[in-house]
Amino acid sequence: MTLEEFYLIVAYVLAGLLGVCVGSFLNVVIYRVPKGMRLDKPASHCPKCGYKLKPWDNIPVLSYLFLKGKCHSCKTKISFRYTAVELANMLAWLACVWMFWEKSIVFAVLCAIASSLLICVFFIDLEHMLIFDKFQIMLGVLAVLAVFFDPHYSWLSHVIGGAVGFAFFYGLYAIFYYFLKKDALGGGDIKLTAVMGLMLGWQRLLLSLLIASVTGSIILVILSRRQSATEDLQDGKVEEQDESQEAQEPQSKEYPFGPFLCAGFWVALLFGAPIIQWYISLLVF
Repeated sequence: MTLEEFYLIVAYVLAGLLGVCVGSFLNVVIYRVPKGMRLDKPASHCPKCGYKLKPWDNIPVLSYLFLKGKCHSCKTKISFRYTAVELANMLAWLACVWMFWEKSIVFAVLCAIASSLLICVFFIDLEHMLIFDKFQIMLGVLAVLAVFFDPHYSWLSHVIGGAVGFAFFYGLYAIFYYFLKKDALGGGDIKLTAVMGLMLGWQRLLLSLLIASVTGSIILVILSRRQSATEDLQDGKVEEQDESQEAQEPQSKEYPFGPFLCAGFWVALLFGAPIIQWYISLLVF
């Protein structure tokens, strides 16, 4: 075994262990930031009975398995989301080492931190439909640093990506607001897209938006149809509705677009360059 191979193995082990531990902390962030709570106080506890978690109750992944997904005190079921966040962050950090460690250690670290922030944005926006500026600022700092350490694209690509990301989504926002007289996109989505473009470069930005749009369209269509089917079952037969009910406009449920942007952002950040190279090779005869 060469020294380089040994260092790479150590990097994988540290990324896995630190990734799952940081993932445990991300659960605190995801739960407390939307509520305006401090991250250090109070100590981790069961929201149902107030039981303060002991160190052995707070071991990432393992505690969930040992406790069989239930509170140690009141036996209330613990959401699997906490374990999913821990595993997702661990896998994201391992993927960052796999893709970038041998090309640029600094960029691998930047991508790992960005992945953790994206996980926070993903779950908070999914539940609360909010993207906090503090996450945007931290991602923006990482994006500025990425301009200098990206092994794939030049600084000019990053600058163009940031400008295009902001202009494109702000333009969509203005168009929708002009014709529909309502906000079809949130300000958080616009800021996130600008940060995405700055960190990804314009090439990977286009790929991330494509991924976000396609996956978002498919999932939202499925959810909309499921919601319509549920409403039809609750309301009974459509033809028996009163005329007053027919005159009322149905209230459509709003869904956040941030989680799809985060997913597209992460895929393009880690795998965008080889995907784009593969696609270009198909066009070259």
